[in-house]
Amino acid sequence: MSKRILAFDFGASSGRAILGTYDGGRIQMEEVHRFSNDPVNVAGVFHWDVLRLFHEIKQGITKAVHVGGFDAIGIDTWGVDFGLIDKKGRLINNPVHYRDVRTVGMMEKVFETIPKDELYGRTGIQFAAFNTIFQLAYLQQNEPEILAQADKMLLMPDLFAYLLTGMMRAEYTNVSTTQCLDPITGDWAYDLLDRLQIPRRLFPPIIDAGETYGLLSDAICEELGAPKVPVIAVATHDTGSAVVSVPSSEKDFIFISCGTWSLFGTELAKPVINETSFKFNVTNEGGYGRTTRFLKNIMGLWLIQESRRQWIREGFDVSYGDLEKEALACEPFRCFINPDADDFVAPGNLPKRVQEFCRRTGQYVPQNRGEIMRCIYESLAMKYRYTFRAIHEVMGLDYKTIHMIGGGTKDRLLCQMTADACNTHVIAGPIEATATGNIAVQLLALGELKDLTEARKIIALSEDPKFYEPQNATAYDDAYSRFEALL
Repeated sequence: MSKRILAFDFGASSGRAILGTYDGGRIQMEEVHRFSNDPVNVAGVFHWDVLRLFHEIKQGITKAVHVGGFDAIGIDTWGVDFGLIDKKGRLINNPVHYRDVRTVGMMEKVFETIPKDELYGRTGIQFAAFNTIFQLAYLQQNEPEILAQADKMLLMPDLFAYLLTGMMRAEYTNVSTTQCLDPITGDWAYDLLDRLQIPRRLFPPIIDAGETYGLLSDAICEELGAPKVPVIAVATHDTGSAVVSVPSSEKDFIFISCGTWSLFGTELAKPVINETSFKFNVTNEGGYGRTTRFLKNIMGLWLIQESRRQWIREGFDVSYGDLEKEALACEPFRCFINPDADDFVAPGNLPKRVQEFCRRTGQYVPQNRGEIMRCIYESLAMKYRYTFRAIHEVMGLDYKTIHMIGGGTKDRLLCQMTADACNTHVIAGPIEATATGNIAVQLLALGELKDLTEARKIIALSEDPKFYEPQNATAYDDAYSRFEALL
């Protein structure tokens, strides 16, 4: 008999409930519910609207029940953000969005207690101001009364699972993004947290991807008419689920999980933490089976998405296809941005910030939508090239293929530019990599798939990838030094 799996896949701007049906040979997917994920600015603080998002989970469960039911549920989300639960099991307030400005300057304050090189050496995690450790340090220094109320910290997928099951657990792949994990012991880095005076009681037991949080609670089953099925801890960090879907039969491969963020890296058996990885600020995040996602977190399609939102606010109803055509019509390599510059983190007028960045760095200033889009596209491709070289330098391996996965693979211009900038073969797909990986881990947990190798074979059979070859690599070679000078 076929298995029916319900996967909730949350991105930074939208979420989906997807039913996956596995017949023993292929995975077929059906979207049963889609909803927007709209952060809310309240009193100057940027929040996730978590109660509405939980309502959307309930809507997805109800719709899945109406089309035939399901055998298990799994949830994946973004990393680092969390909700705080008090001793009575109540959510203290809405989780704060990682793009909120509260952690500006917190890294430097933490480095006064734990030097930068020591923090990297102990955690192996790429530095970003929004990492969980810096969010917690902010609360400890500026809002200690909130931490005093809190009994547990639950990362976003763990929070949703708690609301469904009543069980408080922390899934490994998402814990690994916090910079609060010791990747060698696989447990919370309590000694580091002690030095920052962050209470140990906040941190729940860690479970692995493929374990079960618990069964749907009686109250949820009664309210929604749902079966009492397990809520499985998939690779709950969305990139962890996406990497499960990389359709590679090779041991050493490069992937780009391409969406709002671009996660560029490779899969390893264990972390690599040394002077070279520290120099390039490469991160060691957890994967299914306690593998390591050795990667760089790069600003991705956020630059295009937020630019489009600005133009729509200005009254121009432009599609992504329109923007791609306008970019193609413009002269190449006139100017670049560093996609990961602080200028581009917060929401707002991204096109204006692109122009200001180019002006400040003494470059040609793009004058219209097409030129701004061309600048963004080529800068992303150049950052991919930089990261491709960095991983090669750290690992000492030559990678012949880049696997691009996720929603960004629908952007053919970006895929082709990636092949050109990196001068290598690109295989694009699956598009629904995160949801597919979510479903695959649930099937592994249920015993329907034997191991990760079999899961990837099944995923490869279920997809129709696109192939890109370098067509203009020399032009990127000539322009690269101008981009690299901006980093």
